[in-house]
Amino acid sequence: MDMLHAWVSHHLLSLHGLMVILGLGTYVIASHARRQRRHPSAAIAWVVLLALLPYIALPLYLLFGNRKVLRGQPLRLAPATLSTDEPGDQTTVARFQHLAGALGVPPAASYRQLAIHDDGQAALTALRAVIMGATRTLDLCTFLMGRDALGQEITTLLMHKARGGVRVRFLIDGIGVYLGGRPPLRALKASGVQVALFVSPWRSPLPGRTNLRNHRKLVIADGVRLWTGGRNLAAEYFVGDLDCQKTPWIDLSFDLRGELVRQTQARFDQDWAFATRGPRPAAWPVPQDIAPVAKAACRAQLIASGPDQADDTLYALLVASCFNAQTRILAVTPYFVPDATLLMALTLAARRGVAVDLILPAQSNHRLADLSRHAALREMSQAGARVWLAPRMVHAKAIVIDSHLALVGSANLDERSLFLNYELMVAFDDPADVRRFAQWAERPRAGAALYRAQAPGVVRGIAEGLIRWLAFQL
Repeated sequence: MDMLHAWVSHHLLSLHGLMVILGLGTYVIASHARRQRRHPSAAIAWVVLLALLPYIALPLYLLFGNRKVLRGQPLRLAPATLSTDEPGDQTTVARFQHLAGALGVPPAASYRQLAIHDDGQAALTALRAVIMGATRTLDLCTFLMGRDALGQEITTLLMHKARGGVRVRFLIDGIGVYLGGRPPLRALKASGVQVALFVSPWRSPLPGRTNLRNHRKLVIADGVRLWTGGRNLAAEYFVGDLDCQKTPWIDLSFDLRGELVRQTQARFDQDWAFATRGPRPAAWPVPQDIAPVAKAACRAQLIASGPDQADDTLYALLVASCFNAQTRILAVTPYFVPDATLLMALTLAARRGVAVDLILPAQSNHRLADLSRHAALREMSQAGARVWLAPRMVHAKAIVIDSHLALVGSANLDERSLFLNYELMVAFDDPADVRRFAQWAERPRAGAALYRAQAPGVVRGIAEGLIRWLAFQL
């Protein structure tokens, strides 16, 4: 009996060792081959789990472990260069554009007729106008669509346009499609709408893409008009729904025309090809009604960030912008769980005299994010930054640097948005439009309470640490 016990123990230990070697080897090879530059907490978590529980950790790593899914060469329309026309602007716009160009971001493109939506009703009116105004093509991308009054209205509009001969393509995230109550995809398809799920969890989870979500939100009509921002297509992001007990949130969206729409169309086409496993699209042709613009025209940069890019584009630009800020940083976000570098960039800006204002909801729709944010908020407050907690749910995403730059779109200031999600932001540098976005971003501060830092107890401190350790993957 003792010999049998010894034999079983020996072979079990040998099997465990082989599984540990296999798991760690897979981790190292995949991280190196796919350029998986990880946040330290995520790297430590995977190594510990693979060493202690390889039978569980290895399948989970294959399902959720990949952080980059490179699709070949990134989509680039032209290189960006450092402008020297305005020497006084070198610390903000020019430096931002130079770094963006080095990261493969398309150069600034012209736009016109920018409309910043005052509230959910204005956003909904603009969305209806963009959809109903489409005559040839209509493309929508969203993280989720609600099975509520708003979702039903948008569904009806899409079906109407498809039946009228407009080519309608609807791209929705493969996980987000379930979070909103699952929209009637079969009815959409039956009416002629082309529907695609962005990485369905049931189709091909083994490449490790299941945890990489498409968080971009945009609507493009005929390749010439763009509606975008932070709103998903559900009632709470617009005007609410009393029947479903959904109250409206504070959110930010806008619409515009111009050459910038062409870049956005090319980005959507690339995402569509990836989701449908189709051929990589050629650059979208310039529509005939987009005429050449003067050098003085308003310009903005489309900042796409995500696993399909070798660099963490938006994250790098945010960190650099915080270090370059001279007078002010104004940020609005629903979730604030930054990594150590971004947090340091913000706190150092506050310590060197930059006015740093961060606006958050007092209670968001994600309890885990609220529990994870306190350590960072304490550091912000102790550094001299002002943190404002709004009484209503704030889902808007905007960062204003000095009076020169406004970044608005879909990305939150948390590690999932900055390192795992496919996100889309627009960087505006026209002084008048930057001022308009700054004025909008100030609104949620009305009625907000100033955050007061309190030292956590031992139990809470440990709990916060454990939550932050997990938050990167959640």
